[in-house]
Amino acid sequence: MPTKLLYLIGAGGHAKVVLDTLLSCDALAYDVRVRDGAQQLQGQQLLGYPIEVPAIAEEMQGQPFHLAIGSGQARRRLFAALLDMKSLPLSIVHPASSVSRFARIGDGSFLAAHSVVAAAASLGHSVIINHGAVVDHDCVVGDFSHIAPNAALSGGVVVGSGVLIGAGAKVLPGISIGDGAVVGAGAVVTANVNAGETWVGVPARNTARS
Repeated sequence: MPTKLLYLIGAGGHAKVVLDTLLSCDALAYDVRVRDGAQQLQGQQLLGYPIEVPAIAEEMQGQPFHLAIGSGQARRRLFAALLDMKSLPLSIVHPASSVSRFARIGDGSFLAAHSVVAAAASLGHSVIINHGAVVDHDCVVGDFSHIAPNAALSGGVVVGSGVLIGAGAKVLPGISIGDGAVVGAGAVVTANVNAGETWVGVPARNTARS
């Protein structure tokens, strides 16, 4: 019987992926409790696990947690609140991902099936590397960023905090992407992206200038 609690925060689509990953690797080690902030989800289930409301409760103090929420802003807010409670962020890595032993994975991050994190790459806290996404050698991905399915960061790319790299997007070697920026699905980024900008297309262009 599991002896350790793990609080999974979130009950949407991304949470299904995270919980499924957890069940495929080490769920037997944890008594998983699913929590969410949406009152209407009280009493419903996520992949057979009952959903409890609200997202944060006093009982979570000092306990392991994982933020299974797609929104970087929401993850940032909840991460800070839970750290104030001395709760412990847990990273979840799918057994079918490929992670170099020379890579650094920040606390509370999630690596989905068939994701790749190569040698000397560094992920911040509560980062999502989704299905089939590639973070190549020497890349840096900031806290609360999300590399969506099948996106690829070439070697030496630097991604700030709270960034979204859309599904299937490609970022060429050595490019920098500023905090809070968005790269649209399928875009090919060939130039640096400033903080807060949204770039789309092939080659990608800043939407504010189009």
